[in-house]
Parts: sequence; C-alpha cells; structure tokens
Amino acid sequence: MKVLLTGGSGFIASHCIDVFLQRGHSVVFTVRSAAKGQTALRNYSESSQSKLSYVIVEDIAEPTAFDEAVKSDPPFDVVVHTASPFRLNISDPKELLSPAIIGTTGILKAIKKSAPSVRRVIVTSSFVAMLSPTKHPRRYDGATWNPISPEEAAQNPGNAYRASKTFAERAAWDFMEHEHPNFDLVTINPPVVFGPVAACLNSLNDINTSNARIRNMLRGDFKNGLPGSLGVYLWADVRDVALAHVKAAEVQQAGDKRFLLAANEYMSNADVAGIIVENFPELADKLPAKLESDLPADVYAFDNSESKEILEIEYRTLKDSVVDTVKSLIRAGA
Repeated sequence: MKVLLTGGSGFIASHCIDVFLQRGHSVVFTVRSAAKGQTALRNYSESSQSKLSYVIVEDIAEPTAFDEAVKSDPPFDVVVHTASPFRLNISDPKELLSPAIIGTTGILKAIKKSAPSVRRVIVTSSFVAMLSPTKHPRRYDGATWNPISPEEAAQNPGNAYRASKTFAERAAWDFMEHEHPNFDLVTINPPVVFGPVAACLNSLNDINTSNARIRNMLRGDFKNGLPGSLGVYLWADVRDVALAHVKAAEVQQAGDKRFLLAANEYMSNADVAGIIVENFPELADKLPAKLESDLPADVYAFDNSESKEILEIEYRTLKDSVVDTVKSLIRAGA
C-alpha cells in the first residue's frame, strides 16, 4: 500500500511509520516544516528511506491545509490521520477545538475531492472521546461516546482537550453519513499510551503526556506523593497502538468500525511506580516509600474484544510496557 500519514513527527505516528515500513508499505508523512521532515528521515536507513518521504502541511487548522498533500503519483491507497493538537496551557478552548475539528473534516474533504484512489481513512481518536468522567457507563466499548457539551468544553483546558477529540471524531462520522465518499472510515481510540519514546525525540520536554508521568517519576517529582489517575485506568502500549493502525489499513473487516484500543489489565499510577521500583531498584528513592493504588473496587468494565478479534492485537503487559518505557527514557537522558 501507499499510505499518507499526518503528524509524522508525533509519538504514535512515528511508531506507525515503523510498522508500515516493516510490513512492506510505503509512507508519505506530513510535517509542519522541512526541518522536522529531515530530522525524521535521518532516523531511518537508506533502504527504508526509499519507501519514505514527507510533505509539508504548516497548519492543520486551515480548511484547505491538506488539499495538495493528498495528491500523489502513484496515488494513495490509505490515509492515516494522527495529527491533532494537545496543549493544556491555552487561553481559549478554540485553540484546541478548531485545529482538531477542521483538521479532521478538512482532510476528509480533500480526499473526497482530489484522491479518489483512497479506499480507507484511519483517524487516531482517543478513549476520552468515549469517556464519561462524571457518570461512567457499566461498560466502555466502541459504541460509547463522551457526552461533553460545547458549554462544558469552554470551562477549562482539560475539558477542551476531551471535547476536541470527541467533536473531531463525531465530525468524521457525520461526514461519512452525509457525504457518502468512496472510502470507509476506521477510528482508533487508545487511552493512556505508554511505550518507548520515539528515536527522533528532540528533548525529554517533548515526550507524550502519558509517558511524561513516567519521566516525572524517574526525576523524583512525585517522591512526596503520586498524583491521582484522574479516572482513566485503561492504557495501551504504543507499539500495540501502532500495529492496530496498520492492521486497520490491511484488514478489510475493520472498515466502518470504532476500536477501543486498551490492554487487558487496568492500571494506576501506583501500579506503574511499583513496576519501576521492582525492576529498577536504584530508582526507588525517587518514589514514595508507600504506594497506594487509587483503582476503585467497582471500576468500570471495558470491551476490547473487537481489537483482538478483527485486528488480532495481542496486548503487551503493563510490566513489559513500563520496563521498556523506562529503559528508553534512560537512554534519552532521563
């Protein structure tokens, strides 16, 4: 397949590129500048670079941002849209909402208009587009939606982020329902995402938000007490998330589905810290002496069966994911 992948310098995206290349596909990824594109390319061998290139999309919030990027010779078969903003230090929720929504609808419109060869679009959504933090359903699965309203989205940056993912994904499914394009749609909805940091990481300050909690544990930031898990007790390893994106492109039965991409076991910050202490005893003094899980006894259920049955994902354990994450962070200078 020939794949267009947006947000190519991102954490999940970089792992997706690795898996696409390993499985023999060619990838064109989008970046905001030539400098970012060249930095990403340098992390691949010459043989891999023969199947890898980039195009520049400076601002995904522009409605026509992807109009040229979707054009290719030979044409694209699949588009994977991972690009979306995630910043909590914002003054206006629109700083998150507009780029996420316009970026998603903009690329769908561009594909319908100028890339008739594309048969499938895969959008990286999030478990927060399913999460109902004030009143959890009995079970989360691919049919569950976050009920957040525009008024709630404006209340604080956390709500704005959750709304950006929810509204962007709803906009994608609404587009499919009303526009009837030649391609079908798949969304991948991971919760907390751990796993080895990307090879092209410029700074430990640039790591993804989920891994940042492990980085902070290694730095001793939580020595006097771990933060709460904020109601999200589901997680996945980035390598499993990346494979899910690639399998979603390869497996015909994945079309028109929404996948909760969550590992088989729950986690809390105390569980993560306990794995660090057990496997890296030299780091024990960076963490509280007493670790108490905030995982509730009546924690909500979840159903990840479609990801295992259709995408054939065999999830890594929390121990394996955390150990590999810590090793990668240490190599990166943590």
